[in-house]
Amino acid sequence: MTHHSDIKPAYFTAARGLNLERDAKGVLLVTINDGKGGPITFTAQDHTEFTEAFYRIAQDRVTKVVILTGATDYMAQIDFSTFGNVGDPDVWSQVHDEGVQIVENIANIRVPMIAAIEGRAHIHSEYALMANVIIAGESASFSDLPHFAGGIVPGDGIHTTWSYRAGPGRAEAFLLNPEPISARTAKDWGVVNEVVADGTAVARARELADIWLAKPEVTRRNTRIHFVQPLKERLVRETGYGLALEGASAAALVKSFSQ
Repeated sequence: MTHHSDIKPAYFTAARGLNLERDAKGVLLVTINDGKGGPITFTAQDHTEFTEAFYRIAQDRVTKVVILTGATDYMAQIDFSTFGNVGDPDVWSQVHDEGVQIVENIANIRVPMIAAIEGRAHIHSEYALMANVIIAGESASFSDLPHFAGGIVPGDGIHTTWSYRAGPGRAEAFLLNPEPISARTAKDWGVVNEVVADGTAVARARELADIWLAKPEVTRRNTRIHFVQPLKERLVRETGYGLALEGASAAALVKSFSQ
């Protein structure tokens, strides 16, 4: 007889950029990758597919703990050209909708969540900062390449999450400066909880998950729900407005190219 957790749900293979593996204990390892096991170059397709995938992850009660990681890098590259003309309000409308939904869907993951960061977290680190615990390899680094460094407002939740975790003074200086910070600096700021030897972040995350799994399921779920609530409230309040401001800045950036 097949146990219901042995059957792979359809959404496990629906997003090219996410590899989902769930073990017999219910620990779901979500690995951001290029569809072939290498580091991702984030595209418009990924933006769309991540929205749905995180919604499904949040819904699935077979999952007991979520670990989010990347393939060698967490995320280091983005292909802006795939998004089309971001100065077009019809194009930006989809980016805006998905951007709001992605962060709300991650905030709606109602089981404890660990981010295991290796390499460069230079794109969409806000997804990782919505985890309850962040473990980073010794040579991991954090930056925000797509926004101010690229000429647009950091409006997609990255300011909300970094200011929530690190404090607004550090977050604003960090987001205005394209220089990466180290895992150690991120730990000093209170963003990273543990720095471990390179290549061991997922293994350490699994150790933590085992400790948590000894507690009653309702306790685990309700603790995550309680801890994420103030961040969720801020994301609901700030991300839609932030993405509207980012869209206006994207239009200004596109306009500047033609002048």
